[in-house]
Amino acid sequence: MNTGSENVQATEDAAPVEMLVQLFEAHGWPCDFVSDDEVSGEIQGSWTSYKLRGVWRREDNVLQILCLPEIRIPRERHKQAFELVALINEQLWLGHFDIWSNGGILLYRHALMLGEDGLLTLRMARAAIDAAVTECDRFYPAFQFVLWGDKNPRDALEAALVDHAGEA
Repeated sequence: MNTGSENVQATEDAAPVEMLVQLFEAHGWPCDFVSDDEVSGEIQGSWTSYKLRGVWRREDNVLQILCLPEIRIPRERHKQAFELVALINEQLWLGHFDIWSNGGILLYRHALMLGEDGLLTLRMARAAIDAAVTECDRFYPAFQFVLWGDKNPRDALEAALVDHAGEA
């Protein structure tokens, strides 16, 4: 995914939710304000479209980025999915994957601690969104292999990383 500077006319830095909206709108990605402190949007990845949410916690100056690849983990696959999440999270430098206990929804989550001014730069916004979509794209096949291909988590991860590395 490339969130390059084409068509982006954002200010140097802005309140986090407003900056995310500017980035989404500049790329033509649909988005909506959920509240003053939350925005929801959608981005097409390599494998599927991802719902993205930006949640701003003013009291902590933390912006949380959530990326949801629209994968629900059936109860009978929870054990394998949790093992896969643990193996994947060992590979990540930023963010992590989770499975929400309410509904078995898979998500990638990353939090940005912003400075005292609580402002987000365009560069930081691009990097956070790019990281979220890149990691979801990178590991999406592994979840498909576990959920629908009956592979064990280690084999699924290995197959996904080989397949991903081989893409042109």
